[in-house]
Amino acid sequence: MIAPVRRLRHVRRATAVCALGAALAACGTAGAPGPARPAHAKPGASASPSASHPAVLTPGPGGLTPVFEHGPRDRGKTVALTFDADMTADEGPRAASGEHFDNPDLIGTLRTLKVPATVFMTGRWADQYPAQARSLGHDPQFEVANHSYSHYAFTSDCYGLPTVGADHMRQDVERAYASLRKAGVPHPLPYFRFPGGCYDRQALRALSAVGVTAVQWDVVSGDAFATDADAVRRQVLDGVKPGSVVVMHCTRSAAPTTERVVRAVVPELRRQGYRFVKVSELIAETNGHR
Repeated sequence: MIAPVRRLRHVRRATAVCALGAALAACGTAGAPGPARPAHAKPGASASPSASHPAVLTPGPGGLTPVFEHGPRDRGKTVALTFDADMTADEGPRAASGEHFDNPDLIGTLRTLKVPATVFMTGRWADQYPAQARSLGHDPQFEVANHSYSHYAFTSDCYGLPTVGADHMRQDVERAYASLRKAGVPHPLPYFRFPGGCYDRQALRALSAVGVTAVQWDVVSGDAFATDADAVRRQVLDGVKPGSVVVMHCTRSAAPTTERVVRAVVPELRRQGYRFVKVSELIAETNGHR
């Protein structure tokens, strides 16, 4: 295995890492391939995002999948809130018994506060909650991106997650796109968030043909399994800088404080002069800044 590329420097600094890893520990299985590439994905950079032509980064050396962590620091006080909609194959019985992996109250709060956001959705979550996936996909306030189907790790050392083999990585991502479209998401973005945030050169190479930009983050909210909403609030506010990407979760069972955190964080960041944007806007600003 080739050594990991820029493996989550910021995550390692955060005390929430163990909780984040635990929240992401349940996984499903890879399946049959879907479309070879998101319908709107292009291998080059796009300067003006839209639902059908979102901004993407230019591939790296040798065509490797490009990686995005945050936007420009000197282009105004913008911040992107991102939410991982995690659910995996083995959690089906838990959902059937009443466990909630969705969070309608959180989405409702984002709508009420008029906060645009990017949701990274696993294919299994879209299979379980197709009406909610479709609603998010049709709401211009949100953009929906790929968080894998199985939620297996794409490296061999990722917080105890089971791994998907290199020969199934592309297949897993394409299966997720198929699930998103089946649920009714009309334009799933060509953005991919690695399960656990773990990747290496082999993973970047395996996904190069899919045409996605890998989206990481520079602010860990620490909302996974958190019970102290104020501690999560402080961690977000202490970490945000111009151009930041904040990682949070929209699963009630794994992140029960997130809706309260959003209600506290949004007005405070607005008071500080921050403007909330989607990831596609930060990527567009990054392209224009080159």
